[in-house]
Amino acid sequence: MTSPRDASPIASSKPVALVLASESPRRKQLLAQAGIVPDAIAPADIDETIHKNETPRAYVVRLAGEKARAAAERWTGGPALYLAADTTVVCGRRVLHKAEADDEIRGYLKLLSGRRHTVFTGVAVLSPDGKLRTRLSETKIAFVRLTDAEIESYVQCGEGRGKAGGYGIQGRSETFVRHIGGSYSNVVGLPLRETVALLRGGGYPC
Repeated sequence: MTSPRDASPIASSKPVALVLASESPRRKQLLAQAGIVPDAIAPADIDETIHKNETPRAYVVRLAGEKARAAAERWTGGPALYLAADTTVVCGRRVLHKAEADDEIRGYLKLLSGRRHTVFTGVAVLSPDGKLRTRLSETKIAFVRLTDAEIESYVQCGEGRGKAGGYGIQGRSETFVRHIGGSYSNVVGLPLRETVALLRGGGYPC
């Protein structure tokens, strides 16, 4: 976890520091696109088990809130806004979490091949007064039908490891996309429109 001394100085217009509860380079890059640079990173380590009968929408929003609160418990640098997000992929009734092994990536891609799926991201901003604000973003995606060779090539490139659904749309797998309906940044891992709205609601100047 970094401290304010390790990050860029907080501008006088900022009432508090902005702490990002994620080590994801993709989320940092997306924030930079919106002109937002977190003052610190406080990754949250929480139990990400989905609850019985919990919908994907409720699941990602709950996890985002829990990550924000976990970051607040770790942070010792004074008043802050805590920004957290959680993304998952749903195909049919199956929730596709982060893929860690090649077999898991291979299986996910075979499932997604030629089909539509949905990407959900929950975003949460926790204010210094303890008020939690959340938003949900939903994007529909359709993949072309993938050949076994395309799937194997993607598995071997390693791009899908650690990503929900076993793919990263900002890389090679964008060639798999036949149609996308909704926020592209949501699929990358942080819907910018919802994020900016939440930060503004928390008093952050962006």
